[in-house]
Amino acid sequence: MTGRTSPFAGFEWMIAWRYLRARRAEGGVSVMTWISFIGIALAVFALIATLAVRSGFRHEFVGTILGANAHVTVYSGAYETGTGGVSRAIDDYDAMAGRVAAVPGVTRVAPIIRGQVMAAGQGRNAGVEVFGTRRDDLRTVPLVATPERARGDLDRFGEGIAIGSGVARALGVGVGDRVRLISPEGVKTAFGTSPRVKAYEVVYIFTVGRYDIDRTRVYMPFAEAQGYFNREGVADELEIFVEDPDAVDAMVPALLEAAGPRAQVWTWRDASGAFLQALKMEDNVMFIILSILVLIAAMNIVSGLIMLVKNKGRDIGILRTVGLTEGAVLRVFFICGAAVGVAGTALGVLMGCLFAIYIDPIFDAVNWILGGGVWDPSVRYLSELPARLEWGDVLSAVALSLGLSFGVTILPARRAARMNPVEALRYE
Repeated sequence: MTGRTSPFAGFEWMIAWRYLRARRAEGGVSVMTWISFIGIALAVFALIATLAVRSGFRHEFVGTILGANAHVTVYSGAYETGTGGVSRAIDDYDAMAGRVAAVPGVTRVAPIIRGQVMAAGQGRNAGVEVFGTRRDDLRTVPLVATPERARGDLDRFGEGIAIGSGVARALGVGVGDRVRLISPEGVKTAFGTSPRVKAYEVVYIFTVGRYDIDRTRVYMPFAEAQGYFNREGVADELEIFVEDPDAVDAMVPALLEAAGPRAQVWTWRDASGAFLQALKMEDNVMFIILSILVLIAAMNIVSGLIMLVKNKGRDIGILRTVGLTEGAVLRVFFICGAAVGVAGTALGVLMGCLFAIYIDPIFDAVNWILGGGVWDPSVRYLSELPARLEWGDVLSAVALSLGLSFGVTILPARRAARMNPVEALRYE
């Protein structure tokens, strides 16, 4: 063992391993080692689990936005009609839809009638939002055509209406029942406007997994919606789906040009941008908070190493006397601290990944233990707790944990390396 030995030689690993497994009676700090190991494992587990739930929540939220809503909506600006009134309706909606569909990147264009009404059934009432659309167009809405759960037959859409599962639950109706829709903009009479009331058979009930859609959404055949909302011969808007929703902002100029001079565009980012920004800010804050937890856990390594250096002062003096260099001593104690960090990180990654993979049975067990009602879809908008394991999140957690674990071991390891062998052996 001379100054010419290569770094991290075999004898350095042997000495470090002997110190790590030494019992307290032999001058080791096995209890502190276990505390450091468990602390880092739990901190890394919490970090990965939180990142997985965060990623899952964002993925599911954006997925329901893009799967059940238009990526881009085209409106018509207000203009004066021949009767002197003002209208925002789209008269040439089929021609406009054809021009917009020709824009590169557009996959679907559908005219829509949209209105808010009161729905009544089985003695119950609920406010709903009606979308008038054609059956073939409704089939191309991903989360409606292929939802989480569905009842009824979408092929019968022309014979009745399709409603969200939350609407069906609020009204107490099922497939085959009739629902009355009540609109304040009804028939105009000599005594004023009389509310329009009409009953429709429920032919399809869908669950997209997002509370605000399932609880309010009703689809009505397009021609029927034109008559019901007094929109004969016109559409309220064009619903557009694109190949790459993330690049929708770059498509806005081309869509405006194709739609015409009075057209106005509203993208999915415009509708949900504030919420997505809030999610991003929450993600950053949560990562910082959990990083502090990892740092606190890593600081236990410092405590353990300081105690180890103190207990092994005589050994350090002997090793230095027989020719071990300061660098070799530093590496021995660095290995001791780094080994705890690596082992704790590995266990934490394993637990975090298993949590993300098996989150459904884990959450079901927690929900059963606490008596149910842990997850409220009306508050969190999603029907269940999501988790999405992304390797970028796992690697960031590993890099953070190992970086902190390696960093905090430097100070006590340097202290051990700079210990004067004469002072260490003076009282031995």
